[in-house]
Amino acid sequence: MVYKSQSPEVPRPTSHVPKSKKKCYLCTMIILDNVVVTDEFLNAKFCCSLPRCKGWCCVAGDAGAPLEADEIQQIEDNLDAIKPYMRPEGIKVVEENDVYDYDETGELVTPLVNGEECAFVYFHDNGTALCAIEKAYLEGKCDFWKPISCHLYPIRLVEKDGFTHVLYHEWSVCVPAKRKGEREGIPLWKFLREPMIRKFGEEWYNRLEKLILKG
Repeated sequence: MVYKSQSPEVPRPTSHVPKSKKKCYLCTMIILDNVVVTDEFLNAKFCCSLPRCKGWCCVAGDAGAPLEADEIQQIEDNLDAIKPYMRPEGIKVVEENDVYDYDETGELVTPLVNGEECAFVYFHDNGTALCAIEKAYLEGKCDFWKPISCHLYPIRLVEKDGFTHVLYHEWSVCVPAKRKGEREGIPLWKFLREPMIRKFGEEWYNRLEKLILKG
């Protein structure tokens, strides 16, 4: 189904984005089951350019990455496997304060080191911020990939009026990714295929793809 409607105000969509980045917009949207997908997301081109952005979305900002309640237990269950990839500063934070925190709105987020980078960040020799949770997962040491909010970025999911709104967040850190996506012709919905299937299921994603291609 396709509707024209006022999208909800975009909340602080990532741990590392100031509130001044909020915006409202009028757009066409696809409603698939109880998931609302905006035209802005559907039309965006995007492909992460880690050599350019240096993973700065994991560093800049004033709160950690959004967490779902069940993810806390998954991180705790795998913490011993994750710690070898963490920095001492991050280990100290989670040991003293736990693997989660709350942002100023009371939402669950990952904790930060000295109000800066996520506690689960480690840095490559070239300065790129990387995720210790994901590193442990990719090396077969744990069974939790990473928070779904991180996997889905640059989209954020907002629960409102019984619907899950898929909102595309834009900020300066991701300008290289936008340019790369535009240059290579990669739609954001294709770039995020894997995490969207992880969140909504393959059958849901396939239906979304058919609607998009049908136009």
